Amino acid sequence: MTIGDQLRQCRWFGRCDPAVQQAIAADGRLATRARGQWVYGEGDMATGIVIVLDGMLRLEAAAGEKTVLVGIARAGDAFGQSRQMGGGPRIVTAIASRPSRVLTISDAMLDRIGHRLPALWKATSELVYGQLDASVHGLAQMLSLRPRGRIAARLLTFARDADVPLSQSDLAELCGLSRKVVSAHLSALEQAGAIERGYRSILLRDMAQLRRLAGDADGFVKAMERSGIAHRVSPSDDSILLAAGP
Repeated sequence: MTIGDQLRQCRWFGRCDPAVQQAIAADGRLATRARGQWVYGEGDMATGIVIVLDGMLRLEAAAGEKTVLVGIARAGDAFGQSRQMGGGPRIVTAIASRPSRVLTISDAMLDRIGHRLPALWKATSELVYGQLDASVHGLAQMLSLRPRGRIAARLLTFARDADVPLSQSDLAELCGLSRKVVSAHLSALEQAGAIERGYRSILLRDMAQLRRLAGDADGFVKAMERSGIAHRVSPSDDSILLAAGP
């Protein structure tokens, strides 16, 4: 699969003006990261947009003396922001959780493209707004759902091909719960036939049961679909692709 083919899997990229697409594909910088290597760090002044071509990134933020997992970016996801649009430094740290390839479009590249193609700034604003929309709905979900519903919602949100590539520790961080609490709820969900646990992954067996537990989680997913940073793999299945966090 060519880089062009991989870029076309990115919903945000696919919604850009064709001329903007060509410029991003031509000017973007390809980077390969081994597991544990940073793409960028929280607080970095050099901003820009990242498109994940393959692999998976952890998005982490500092909370006092701790670092907390706040999102996962997988192949086809785009995220980031631009200081050219009045933004500030990087809000999260992006780290490869497995060997990954990304296309980065720096602020300098965005500025060059934007001078020729003003449509780029509309696309960039839509990406930033989409991340804000997803963050607000995610916070509302965290505040309103009971622990098991919160876990079910996160599982549904990160599901693609019914397989969630998260460890129980990762899931606990994303839900704001202890690993012990998450393990107990996952055990109950497994006994009920909703999931099947594997090594650093969780297979979703009963989407309908998880959706009932998650309540309005589907509304959260639809908000991210509207934003262009998440989409169902196909209209006929329950698989979802998520990008989270700038």
